[in-house]
Amino acid sequence: MRIGLLGTGNVARALAHGWRAAGHDVLLGSRRPKERTDLGLPVAGLDETAAHAEVLVNATPGGVSVELLRSIGAPALAGTLLIDVGVGLSDDFSELTHPNSSLGELIQEAFPLTPVVKTLCTMDSTTMTAPGDLTEPGTVFLSGDDAEAKRTTGRLLTDLGWPPSSQLDIGGITTARGQEHFAFLFMGIAGGVGSHTFNIKVVTRPQAG
Repeated sequence: MRIGLLGTGNVARALAHGWRAAGHDVLLGSRRPKERTDLGLPVAGLDETAAHAEVLVNATPGGVSVELLRSIGAPALAGTLLIDVGVGLSDDFSELTHPNSSLGELIQEAFPLTPVVKTLCTMDSTTMTAPGDLTEPGTVFLSGDDAEAKRTTGRLLTDLGWPPSSQLDIGGITTARGQEHFAFLFMGIAGGVGSHTFNIKVVTRPQAG
C-alpha cells in the first residue's frame, strides 16, 4: 500500500522503516521537506504526502495535529483511512492537551468523511515496530467507528509483527480516550522498569471447557 506518514520524528521514521521492510511504499510528510533530506527515507510536503497516500498516519505532536490536518484540508483527506498514533501532552509531559476527550475523537469530528483509527499510542516507537523482540508481543488496541478501516489497520499491524491474537478492538473512536490517557501510566511503568521498551497485555480467565 501507499502509506503517507505525517511527521518526521522517531515514531514516523520507525513506522516508515517497518512498513517499508514489509514491502509498502512509504512517504514522510513535513512542513519543511527540504530540511529533512537526511533521514534515509523519502520526504515530501504535507499536501503531496496526502495526495500520494492510500493510508495516512498522523505521527505529529498531538497538540498541533488537528491544525496541521486542517492545513491539508478536508477534501484532500476525504475517504482516506487515517491511522492516528498521536497523544497530546504539554511540554513538560504533566498534562493532556485534550483531558476530557481524545485526539482521535477530535480528528474524527473535524473530518467526518475520513475514517479514523486510533492505535499504537500505548507504547514507544521501538515496541511499535518490533513487538517480537519482547518476551511476548502483548496487546495493541484499536479504536474507530469504521469496521473496514479497522480491518485494514489490523493487516498493517500484522505487517509490523503484531499477530491478530495480540490485536484488541475496543470499540468506537470514543474509546481512544482510554488509549491516550494511558500515557501517564506508561510513564509510571517506564520509571518502574527503567525502560520505555515494554508493553502491557490483557489477560482473562480461561474459558470453561
